Amino acid sequence: MTLSSRERALLDFEASWWQGSDPKALAIGKRFMVSPSAYYRRLAALIERPDALAYDPLLVRRLRRRRNERIRTRYEGPAAHRHKR
Repeated sequence: MTLSSRERALLDFEASWWQGSDPKALAIGKRFMVSPSAYYRRLAALIERPDALAYDPLLVRRLRRRRNERIRTRYEGPAAHRHKR
């Protein structure tokens, strides 16, 4: 399965949103016409796909790593996470 142009645009935006002048939530609404929560749900599903990893491996690995860190912190607590580094 290949990525649609919208899915590629989502990954491209996530890689470069900080270069714009708008806050991220506002930029998401302007560009994709969805709420930030809908954007993040789509992004979370997208980064699980092998074709997303093939499209932008550095971004997808970074996003997966950040997600896993948030999950680990939620269950173990922030102090436990800091000591593991």
